[in-house]
Amino acid sequence: MATLNPDRSGLIAADLARAGYVRVEPPVLQPVEVFLELSGEDIRRRLFVTQDAEGRELCLRPEYTIPVSRDYLAGPQAGEPAAFAYAGPVFRHRGTEAGEFPQAGIESFGRTDAAAAEADTVAIALATSRTLGLARPLVRVGDLGLTHAVLDALDVALPARRRLLRALVRGEGARAVSALTSEGAAPETSDYAGLLNALSGLDAKAAKAIVEDVLSIAGIAQVGGRTASEIAQRFLDRAGRRETGLATDAAAILARYLDIAGPLDRAARALRDWVRETNLPLGGALDAFEARIAALTARGIAAGDLSFATGFARNLDYYTGFVFELLDPARDDGKPLGGGGRYDALLSRLGAPKPIPAVGFSLWLDRFAPGGDA
Repeated sequence: MATLNPDRSGLIAADLARAGYVRVEPPVLQPVEVFLELSGEDIRRRLFVTQDAEGRELCLRPEYTIPVSRDYLAGPQAGEPAAFAYAGPVFRHRGTEAGEFPQAGIESFGRTDAAAAEADTVAIALATSRTLGLARPLVRVGDLGLTHAVLDALDVALPARRRLLRALVRGEGARAVSALTSEGAAPETSDYAGLLNALSGLDAKAAKAIVEDVLSIAGIAQVGGRTASEIAQRFLDRAGRRETGLATDAAAILARYLDIAGPLDRAARALRDWVRETNLPLGGALDAFEARIAALTARGIAAGDLSFATGFARNLDYYTGFVFELLDPARDDGKPLGGGGRYDALLSRLGAPKPIPAVGFSLWLDRFAPGGDA
């Protein structure tokens, strides 16, 4: 069983308390549905699932961000600026690694100084990493807000956008672009083309509801071992393959965008050149990108020390803007030690009556060397 060393836990808690974060500990048992709706269907196969006496589906806490967010919205500080920290066990299937492992991190709600909040988050993650014995982790950063602005400017249809974002998570963004062109979209000739028409453009929750209704009418609980949610995702994938809305010239522009990568200072120059050449209207996304670099520099974090890629994304659906991961240069498996970013839309999706800015990070402590000598 993976446990959190009390000495390390105390050091981390002290660090985060000095930074102004109040420690919290949400319940270990959490409702399954909220993670499937907000984290993406990929998480289903990694959850430890059980039921309560009334038959409601529950899971062991797979991460902290959603539980801390739910508790914040249910508490007296809801809607007001608040900063929380945590250090405890989480539970999810991770292949050959332990399914129970210690996690520590922060969640910051309600800060309107977005660039400064993001720079603070990176700085605190780096400080916590130093506490755990890793003085100079590799830091990989991306900007999903900028990517969404590019997709908006290119008028990329929702199904194609979903496919591309999933490809980014898999590290296949540039290769996936050619499959998204209008010319590459094959017409659907199957017997269920009508259902695909109905699902095209719907979000995952609405598509799931339609498929569940169809299966319920037919009296079917599962098909081939797949649940209604999994079947809905397969239909969404099919719908996305036939309705891309991405022309060849737009695909070329997008492919060039996704080629931009390197140290953040050099990548920023390449991005500015790309914007001048394409003249795409990116609204405030480019301003936010520039402001973040300035805020990181003000926090003593050199842009040249961060590795930026336009095609970098994290494997959770709720991230909406800046994202980052920490890696140990001594590890050869490429697995991150932790990561985080901005998730402004999450609180609204959890029921907040007005938008609440949110940013945070978490570290997987079992991936740091024992004793803090990473």
